[in-house]
Amino acid sequence: MGMRKRSLLPSFLGIVIVIILAVAGYTFLKDMDGPIVEITPNTGRISPASVLKIHMHDPSGIRSISVGVRKNNNLIVIFRKHFDEYLPEREVTVAMRDANLREGAFELEIRTTDGSLAGFGQGNTRTLQLPMRLDTQPPRISVKTLPPNVRRGGAAVIRYTVDEDVVDTGVIVAGYHVPGYLQKDGSYICFFPFPYTLTARDFKNSVEITATDMAGNVVKNRLTVMTYERNFKIDNIHVTDAFLQKVNDKLHHLAPETTTSLDCYLFINHEVRAANAQRLREIGRDTVAGMLWDGPFLRLPRSAPRAGYGDHRFFSYQGKQVGESYHLGLDFASTINAEVPAANSGRVVFCGDVGIYGNLMVIDHGLGLMSLYAHLNDILVKPGDVVQKGQIIAHTGSTGLAFGDHLHFGILVGGVEVTPIEWLDPKWIRDNITGRINASIER
Repeated sequence: MGMRKRSLLPSFLGIVIVIILAVAGYTFLKDMDGPIVEITPNTGRISPASVLKIHMHDPSGIRSISVGVRKNNNLIVIFRKHFDEYLPEREVTVAMRDANLREGAFELEIRTTDGSLAGFGQGNTRTLQLPMRLDTQPPRISVKTLPPNVRRGGAAVIRYTVDEDVVDTGVIVAGYHVPGYLQKDGSYICFFPFPYTLTARDFKNSVEITATDMAGNVVKNRLTVMTYERNFKIDNIHVTDAFLQKVNDKLHHLAPETTTSLDCYLFINHEVRAANAQRLREIGRDTVAGMLWDGPFLRLPRSAPRAGYGDHRFFSYQGKQVGESYHLGLDFASTINAEVPAANSGRVVFCGDVGIYGNLMVIDHGLGLMSLYAHLNDILVKPGDVVQKGQIIAHTGSTGLAFGDHLHFGILVGGVEVTPIEWLDPKWIRDNITGRINASIER
């Protein structure tokens, strides 16, 4: 028995040693890769004003990072950071103004080390070398066609070229950016609105054209646009208790925190209306870079106008003014549940219930131009459907903040509601839009 015990002991010790080596091997070798590194922006071009975001990921945690600039085989470290806590994700920002670079090509070298025990506790290091070019010159914009004139609440188009590749370009109206869209011939086209909230003078002084190149250099130039006022109808509306109760009964879910019918209506007219306008701006981004439409837009057949674009409404209750609003479309009334045709060809980008608009559908016609149909009883199409001009897409109703069957028809340009009247007029479209888009580019 004694001999047997002695013979088992080396075997047991051998097994223990193998286990220890396996555990040690797993500990040291389980992570043999350095951190995954992502850099933003990663266009291959930077300017002295560029700030790079470097995101690192590694299951063993991030130990350290160094960023250097290599030119003519010389490496100058411009950023170095060692982390006391090894978190699996880290992000740092590196300002390129600290690199003191000169115009031309160089390599950006990023070295990151994880918190693993590989390399006898030193961790795994990954080195990323990215070819870069310093670009200090902003892009140059050449305007080819300008709108002849723009009226308050209306829309305009501009065609222009940029002398280099850009990551962003368009028209800025009072701080609101409307994208330009690259065309096959190399030019850009931008439809932009003249918001009803701006006077002709304010609009004229607030329109800029801008472009940002691959390196982040930005150019902004003032646009000289002929602007004209448009007078909007003013309505003074007395709000009754019966009306307020109707609103509360129908739409209190939009203002659940309110306790009175007046507060409910005021919340909907102000807060919900503003949120709906922001929602339209978001929907307005879902557009294509070409024209999907042709010719004048259609109005609801056999209908009578009930309200116009820009109607300025002042609401009073018990002799005191309690609110105001602008009506930003055309209201057409026909028979109850009337068929609604697509005003022009395009792609359905939104169908749903949106606050004061009720059942809403939006069709994209390209280049940020869209038509909207509100207060619908039902919708016969779905997002992604391609529709043809005149195709029946819905039926009129009284959903949302509406108390009679009608269609609220609107036009969006860059996500902002503009007057639909212009888009129903073939002469206006020819003189102000298609004639400008199709104008020959100067060589």
